[in-house]
Amino acid sequence: MRIGTHFMRFDSMDPAGMRTELADAARYADEGGVSWISVMDHYFQMVHQGFPASDPMLEAYTTLGYLAGVTEKVQLGSLVTGVTYRYPGLLAKIVASLDVVSGGRATYGIGAAWYDREHAALGVPFPELRDRFEMLEETVRIARQMYDPDDNGPFEGKHFRLAETLCSPQPLSKPEIMIGGSGRSARSGWWRSTRTRATCSPRRRSVCVTCSTCCAGTATTWAGTSPTSGSRCCTGAHRSARGTPPPSSRRCAGSRATASTP
Repeated sequence: MRIGTHFMRFDSMDPAGMRTELADAARYADEGGVSWISVMDHYFQMVHQGFPASDPMLEAYTTLGYLAGVTEKVQLGSLVTGVTYRYPGLLAKIVASLDVVSGGRATYGIGAAWYDREHAALGVPFPELRDRFEMLEETVRIARQMYDPDDNGPFEGKHFRLAETLCSPQPLSKPEIMIGGSGRSARSGWWRSTRTRATCSPRRRSVCVTCSTCCAGTATTWAGTSPTSGSRCCTGAHRSARGTPPPSSRRCAGSRATASTP
């Protein structure tokens, strides 16, 4: 089993002490064997979680770059970036840069976005849900194309058009793409790209789609690697305790992805 930690609140210290507190926490996790550190990608703190919007919230990729410099082994990523927050070519470039400076430890976390208040507050467009899901699919395709060193040609989509998909330097690890979301739309199985980990929360269950086991764990509850596919897999570790997933969550298993509670 692998353990991860998620940094979502920054209100226990004043701004002058944030860098020290973050560095200490990240080093402690890294040295203690934690395999994953993630941060939220939001402009404001999440009111629906019971916190004031005015609580401190650090920009995700600036924070991840800082954490890369104070850690050595732990995987780093956002949980997750809203598709509306950055143009997809720029986001792919940012994650590639994080992967390079961290020595190949970046994960590309992406979702359809939901927090309309922070969009309106900072003047960021917030399209209808259907459009955001279409944008999400195109964004994943753009990232995969940009991380292909043999394909720097154009991309033509409904929402995004790129004249070139050049990404230099290329990421060291070809970052795993993790798609996060919840609700009916997130469980509809619309994603098709392989080597993509998808997160969903049907009745708060989790599905390892490599072995189709309902793990009811976190995004970093892995026991190892599937001996058949080579994908990260719980290898049936939770099968007897949790059982197989219900039909609604099994729909997430459309590709070599891993679905889990966001």
